[in-house]
Amino acid sequence: MVFPSVAYCLRNRCLSFSMMKPMACIATSRLVSAIGSHHFSTGITEQFDEAQKRLQTLKTSPGNEAKLKLYGLFKQATVGKVNTKRPGMTDFVGKAKWDAWNSLGSLSQEEAKSKYIEYVNSLVGPANNSAEPVAAEQSGAAGFEVSMNGKLRIITINKPTKKNAFSQEMYSNFAKLLKNAAEDPNTTLVAVTGAGNFFSSGNDLSNFTSITGSISEAAEQGRRTLNNFVSSLIDFPKPIIGVVNGPALGIACTILGLMDAVYATDRGWFQTPFSALGQSPEACSSYTFPKLMGSSKANEMLLFNKKITAVEACKLGLITEVFQDANFQNEVWPKLKEWSELPIKSLVYSKQLSRQFDRELLHKVNDAECERLLERWQSEDCMEAIMKFFNKNS
Repeated sequence: MVFPSVAYCLRNRCLSFSMMKPMACIATSRLVSAIGSHHFSTGITEQFDEAQKRLQTLKTSPGNEAKLKLYGLFKQATVGKVNTKRPGMTDFVGKAKWDAWNSLGSLSQEEAKSKYIEYVNSLVGPANNSAEPVAAEQSGAAGFEVSMNGKLRIITINKPTKKNAFSQEMYSNFAKLLKNAAEDPNTTLVAVTGAGNFFSSGNDLSNFTSITGSISEAAEQGRRTLNNFVSSLIDFPKPIIGVVNGPALGIACTILGLMDAVYATDRGWFQTPFSALGQSPEACSSYTFPKLMGSSKANEMLLFNKKITAVEACKLGLITEVFQDANFQNEVWPKLKEWSELPIKSLVYSKQLSRQFDRELLHKVNDAECERLLERWQSEDCMEAIMKFFNKNS
């Protein structure tokens, strides 16, 4: 339980982002000491130093929970177990930092370094990704970061403060990013991932509370935006891979059925809470989910809001392969980089052959789903369900 005063400090960012940037001289001396006493390998020490540098490239704050975890791991890696007394009652931030450090118990310094590296990888991507940002005028779109690693284009859903939820603008921006990738001769393969600990929490429900004009006009605009968003995935000619770094809800889950392969961390989970919000399936999931999972298993998700683990999703065919979270980033990206060097025409023609008979049907399914959602968004039971959600979470 967080006391109000602590919550106030956290909300007002009392946990300075600078606590993740220890002075170089202190870090160096502690690392040298740690290496001497615990026989750390040069390799992990270099990775640890590199992780600290890459952490500073984050353009947005990862949130107080992430900051505390990073602080605790850094202290455990460089000092070892807690060696100070817990701060006093009024030092709320100091207590939060001390608790984060103390929670690691007897974790060895080497293990703490490894966990620090892994966590930084989950926030900013692994060092061996070697991806370079794409110029904003070429690809930039609010809510996303785009980078290139050779011929591999990486689209990162980048709104971690809202668990990478999709705003109305982001639906349109994503379609534009796929158009740019399709037209770029230097892009062979596209990977879609999320910033921070979430792949995406799906539709940003504040879209429903920021409506301008009439409800019918907003619903029609939403129908067109969603239809175009899903169509951009149906028509995308090059291989597109989901790199699911955390939970995927709603639209973030359903689009996985339109991707050519999906790799997920074992701490991810998947849910499509449509009926709980008075809505209905989208992104062709009313067709792709039964096709992948079978009708009864698909119904559990699409009708009854069942939440499934990454391992369950893999068994059902929604996920291609599941990786241990500790190894996820380091194992997936080299694989995709290797694939991006394959002949582009061979990849495009092979995908074309495998999708040619489904493409027209998928567009029909998309149209039908969007028409039903047009009705749902204007219905009383949908409005009541959404208001109930907001009241429950307020």
